[in-house]
Amino acid sequence: MSSVRARVWRFTVEKGMAGAEAVQAVEIGQGPLPVSLAAVVNINALACDLRKTVDQRVRDHEISLLLSYIEGSPGTDPLGVDCPALDSSSGHIRRFVSECTGLGVMTAASEALFDWKPGANGLSSFDVLPGKLVGTYAKKGVRPDLLFDLAAGPLAGEARGRRRDHQQMFPAGKGTQPQKARLEKLAQWSVDHDDHAYFMSWVWLGTGGVYVDIFLPDDSPVTAGLRTGWIDVPGSAPPWRFRVPRPDPRRRTDPEPEEPLSSPPDSVPESGGEDPADAAGAPVGTVIDRAGPVVEAAMNRSFGREDTVGTFSGVEVRGRWIRGDAVGQARHEVLLGVLGERVPVDNRAQRRRLASQAADRLDAFLEGRLLTIVHPVDSPRPSWDRIQSELLE
Repeated sequence: MSSVRARVWRFTVEKGMAGAEAVQAVEIGQGPLPVSLAAVVNINALACDLRKTVDQRVRDHEISLLLSYIEGSPGTDPLGVDCPALDSSSGHIRRFVSECTGLGVMTAASEALFDWKPGANGLSSFDVLPGKLVGTYAKKGVRPDLLFDLAAGPLAGEARGRRRDHQQMFPAGKGTQPQKARLEKLAQWSVDHDDHAYFMSWVWLGTGGVYVDIFLPDDSPVTAGLRTGWIDVPGSAPPWRFRVPRPDPRRRTDPEPEEPLSSPPDSVPESGGEDPADAAGAPVGTVIDRAGPVVEAAMNRSFGREDTVGTFSGVEVRGRWIRGDAVGQARHEVLLGVLGERVPVDNRAQRRRLASQAADRLDAFLEGRLLTIVHPVDSPRPSWDRIQSELLE
């Protein structure tokens, strides 16, 4: 189980008649955030438009590519980055690696801060939701990445990341201009969606490993009961504030590009032939539940294409091992497995496993029906008996 260094900020959005007017941020502190490389792979495998055809070859390649740049460890060492390889890559590949890492780190932050429980609390990609959420979320403009269905209410998460070529991995001062620009847009998105709860994670990849700035709104009931016991250094940076610029009505502004809401010809129709307009005005929790059949249909298709690798709690598991050798020699390989059906999971046991400091523990993560296991290629591949015993203990 690896870790990243996290710096946590609380921010307040000052609102006026026209919406968000200013943002003020205060540092809470810093601490080691446990991050499972298997969870990073798992979340990215789910964060795609499952309404469309999911090509297993493409997903395998994406996993192999990501594991070629990001380095985990069996113990509690920091998550690492192959910076020479990353710096030799094109800009869009660097963005792919940083944003994939950002999704996994953001999910780890939701566990540590908000007590999100994989397998118990819902998790959806906004790429899956729009067709089900017509009338609930805007069709155009800003859109976060993931939607966490917490007991206190839905929480939107935005994951961003950048390569940082500095010895000091955390930028000093009052936030970077790209961070401020994204907070401005998210603040207005929240106002436009009835003060929807949200947070943002911003990962930095460099020779020092992976670091993350986490920005949490100060006035949301969803983020009120934060778990901050893992923070070991209190905040010392001075508070900072910036104004949200108002758009000039004389200038035309184009919304951010979005995926089309209509399904392509080869996609799977939404469950039951439901009219998307039926979702208009429905509670967010209700429409999140309606997206469930889309995910289950995608899992059924993946399950039908794979070979059996074992059973878990009496349920067949199918999948394959993928080597992270898209760039150079492989350091990791990952099992991406799909369960034939959902099984009850002891979330406390999974959390103990993820937080374990033992070097001989498997890096495994189970979310819904998708199981991922990452292990170093220089050690024997774990037997299925060992995999099942660790998942069940």
